[in-house]
Amino acid sequence: MELIQTKTHFDFVCRRSQMIAFSLSGLLTILSIISLVVQGLNLGIDFSGGTLVQVRFVKPPHMDHLRAALAQLALGDVTIQEFGSPEEILIRVGQQASGTDAQSALAVRVVDAVKPLAGDGGVELRRVEFVGPQVGSELVVNGLLAVFYSMLAILVYVAFRFEWRFAYGAILALIHDVIITMGVFSVTQKEFTLVVLAAVLTIVGYSINDTIVVFDRIREERIRSKKNTMAEVINRAVNDTLSRTIITSLTVVLVLVALLLFGGLVIHDFALALFCGVVLGTYSSIYVASQIVMLMDRKGANEPAGAVGQVTKEV
Repeated sequence: MELIQTKTHFDFVCRRSQMIAFSLSGLLTILSIISLVVQGLNLGIDFSGGTLVQVRFVKPPHMDHLRAALAQLALGDVTIQEFGSPEEILIRVGQQASGTDAQSALAVRVVDAVKPLAGDGGVELRRVEFVGPQVGSELVVNGLLAVFYSMLAILVYVAFRFEWRFAYGAILALIHDVIITMGVFSVTQKEFTLVVLAAVLTIVGYSINDTIVVFDRIREERIRSKKNTMAEVINRAVNDTLSRTIITSLTVVLVLVALLLFGGLVIHDFALALFCGVVLGTYSSIYVASQIVMLMDRKGANEPAGAVGQVTKEV
């Protein structure tokens, strides 16, 4: 029994689609940059330095009473939040002037300060983490370098595999995805940790994979249909890869939604970053990377694609 394959014929390169896509991308990118500049990222202890103390109460404590008890210690910047359940509390203390040895004493002081709120139930010290200011600044620099070098390697690879304009389209699409994802964390002020940075680097890999699939089909269409315009070539290529893109992205999104709903707070921010990245990566491979390739066409989208430049030999 033969399966009948239906092909889509959406017009992704018409002027109306381009205006909507560029307006949406521009708006989200500008809002993300403004948020990153104005309020920045809520850097976790991995980057900012400080002490994290995780405690568990038998009964959920009252947050206002908890803040009042810790305020008496005069520790400066202290953040309190629930961690998975009302009984599990994370206490983040900003960088102190004292050294590492004093951080253990600091955890004991924090536990002693909140013990009276537990009544007969008591308080269990679950975890203590300390990151010095020098280590935190080094992690920030190394994280930014990791993102930069990964994009540089992608630029060189795509330029070698295809053409420079394809490389520009791919890199601009990646920058678009990374900035908006980080903008989501800036707007919501969710904690930006090493785990989230790992998710951002994963987004770079996922997004470029999706873009390369579309670019590969564009190159095949240019070789096969030299009389068609670049707009027609890109439209055909995107439609041919659309079903593959949707199925792949939808499969990943369903897993990430399950992690967001049932994975708990430990993995929530990682799943959120990946969710934003997968959605943006799928969108940008169609409406950012491919459109930039067409806009950078040396003879315009209305000239035959086969006449534009020299078709790169298959690698």
